Amino acid sequence: MSKICQITGKKAMGGCNVSHSKRHTKRTFDVNLFHKKFYWVEQDCWISLNVSAAGLRTINKIGLDAALKNAAEKGYLYA
Repeated sequence: MSKICQITGKKAMGGCNVSHSKRHTKRTFDVNLFHKKFYWVEQDCWISLNVSAAGLRTINKIGLDAALKNAAEKGYLYA
């Protein structure tokens, strides 16, 4: 499973570790992902999503149904 939030579309980024001597080595900045189950009232079923911390706040703010509709429009949802 790739490290992508299914609500916000956030992905792992690349970057560099920079030491005190300014030497650069490659690294990745991973997303703060959680595998969570949500109860979807409109469909009367449980769904499991890979959601970042920002995605959890989005779901709390606008609701699960609206967050899923926005994610589907932008193409972030996958099976």
